[in-house]
Amino acid sequence: MSKRKRISTDTEDKRSDSDRTSEMSYWLFKSEPDEFGMDHLLEEKQQTACWDGVRNYQARNIMKSMKLGDKGFFYHSNAKKATGIAGTVEVVREAYPDDSASKHASKYYDSKHTAAAPVWFMVDIKATEKFDDVISLHSLKEYQKSGKLSDMMLLKKGSRLSVQPVTKAEWDFIIDLSQQTKKKQKK
Repeated sequence: MSKRKRISTDTEDKRSDSDRTSEMSYWLFKSEPDEFGMDHLLEEKQQTACWDGVRNYQARNIMKSMKLGDKGFFYHSNAKKATGIAGTVEVVREAYPDDSASKHASKYYDSKHTAAAPVWFMVDIKATEKFDDVISLHSLKEYQKSGKLSDMMLLKKGSRLSVQPVTKAEWDFIIDLSQQTKKKQKK
């Protein structure tokens, strides 16, 4: 994901949850926090940014399936402090052509990507919550061993996609973990 962030001003894509025709989906967005972390997203105008620079076809297809109002985890990968889930986001604009692919100066430039036939896409996400403590990869792996997160894509060997699906059960379990952390800190 590039450091350049742009928010959507296109109101055509804005729909309420009640306008959805299908069930909400859940995702995990991975980024290196030194490049673009949860704190960077929180500093953006309206705490919203485009998720651009994805150059994997499977990840691109995942983003193309995202719908307005879908929820996601913001995951810090290769973090100096704590690798893990740093907070939550919401998809606020569905997939549209990633213009970083058509800019020669961009490290994400792809000569096959054109305005007439875009190859790469991005979505806009908005920060919804920053967790008080990152839910570490180590603790997620412990819950995997205990069977609570046994099928989570993030925890499977060789899983390197920068965006990936999360099940409703995984979402609920991790949200509960974040709430338990909050309660412990208030004591």
